[in-house]
Amino acid sequence: MTRRLSLLLLSACFLFLLAACDGQPQVSDGPQPTSEAVSLTVWGAEEDEALLQEIFTSFQTHYAGQASFQITYRGQSESNCKDAMLGDLEGGADVFAFADDQVAALAAAGGLDPIADEAAIRNASLPAAVEAASVGGTLYAYPLTADNGYFLYYNKAYFTGEDIQNLERMLEVAAQAEKLVAMDWSSAWYVYAFFGNTGLEVGLNGDGLTNYCTWNSADGPIRGVDVAQSMLNIAASPAFSNRPDTEFLAGVRDGSVIAGISGVWNAVAVGEAWGDDMGAAKLPTYSCAGQQVQMASFSGCKLIGVNAYSRHPEWAARLAEWITSEENQRLRFEMRGQGPANVSAANSPEVQSSLAIAALLEQSNYSQLQRVGGKFWDPVAEFSESMAQGNPSGASLQAQLDRLAEGVSAR
Repeated sequence: MTRRLSLLLLSACFLFLLAACDGQPQVSDGPQPTSEAVSLTVWGAEEDEALLQEIFTSFQTHYAGQASFQITYRGQSESNCKDAMLGDLEGGADVFAFADDQVAALAAAGGLDPIADEAAIRNASLPAAVEAASVGGTLYAYPLTADNGYFLYYNKAYFTGEDIQNLERMLEVAAQAEKLVAMDWSSAWYVYAFFGNTGLEVGLNGDGLTNYCTWNSADGPIRGVDVAQSMLNIAASPAFSNRPDTEFLAGVRDGSVIAGISGVWNAVAVGEAWGDDMGAAKLPTYSCAGQQVQMASFSGCKLIGVNAYSRHPEWAARLAEWITSEENQRLRFEMRGQGPANVSAANSPEVQSSLAIAALLEQSNYSQLQRVGGKFWDPVAEFSESMAQGNPSGASLQAQLDRLAEGVSAR
C-alpha cells in the first residue's frame, strides 16, 4: 500500500508539472498591470515644454492601468545638462535631454548605462545619430534629433541668391537697407565657423578630456591673426549685430534683423515672421587673407538619457523610448521644426521638403561633429567678444590668440 500510494503521489506531481509546462508563460517582457506609483522627473529645453506635456499624456494613456504615473517636467538647458546631472546624479532627472558632446563624460561618470535594446535603436536611427550617441562603439543614449547645427536664415525681400554667397556682400546689402545681419559671438559654438575651414585646428586629445588647438598658428596660408583681422572687419560694419539666439529672433520679429546664423529650432518662428520671404541656405564665405573661406559649423545631435540612478529604471527607459519614437519625432518636427534622428521620420516628405532641414544638409558638407573638452568654451568666447567690440584693449591679436590657445589646451 505504501509503495502504491507513493506511485500515485509521484504521478500526480508529474501531471501537475506537465500542465504547468503547457500553460501560459509565467513572465512577460513588459510591465504587468499594477497599482505601482511611478514618479519620474524629466529635464528638457524650456521651448519643448508644450511638446513634452503632449508626449507625457500619450505615454500615460498608452500605459494606463500598468502604473500610477506622476511625471514632472523641469526646464534645463541641453547645452549644460551634463554639469547639472553630475552635480547630483542621485537627485537628478530620471530622463533628460542633452547635446551629444556630453555623452562620453556622462557615461564615464556612471550617469548612463548602455542601452539594453541597442540593436533596435541602432536600426531605427540615422547612422550619424547612432555614432553621436555612442562611446567606444556602445550606445549610451537614445537619438532624438540629427539637426544640432547652424546655417543661414535670410529674408528674400532683401537678398538675392547671389548676395547670400558672401558675408561681406550681405553686410553691404543690409547696411544700405539700414537693417542688420546677426550672429552670436558670445558663443564659441558659432565662432568655430570662422576657423573650421582654414587649416587651423581644434579637437580632443586621446584622453577624451583635454583639447589641442592651433588657432594661434603663425604659419600656413591662413594664420590665426588673419582670421582675427577678418572678424574685426566684419564687426566694424554698421550692419553687423553680435547678439544671442533670443535677440536674433526678437530682431526677426520686429523687422530689424534680415539675416542671421541659427538652427532649425527657430524655423517655425522665422517662418511665421517672414512668411514666403523666408530663405535658408548653407553659411556664406567670408574674406580672409586675400581669399574666400567657406564658413564652417559644428554639427551634432540631441539625445535622451536615462539616469543610471533612477528609482524606476525600466519605466524611465520606456519613457525615453516613447519620447524618441518615430511618431513623436514626427510630432517634434511638426511642433518645433526639429530634424528627426529616426530614419523613417527623417525620410518623410514633410521633413524632406523643409527649407531649414535642406539648408542644414547643405551645410553638413562643411561641418564637423562637435568633439571638444570643457576648456574650449570660455577662452574662445573671451576672444570673440573682444573682436566683436573692435578690440577695445588694443592688445596684439597674436597675444590674444596665444592666450586663447593656451586656455583651450589647458590641462
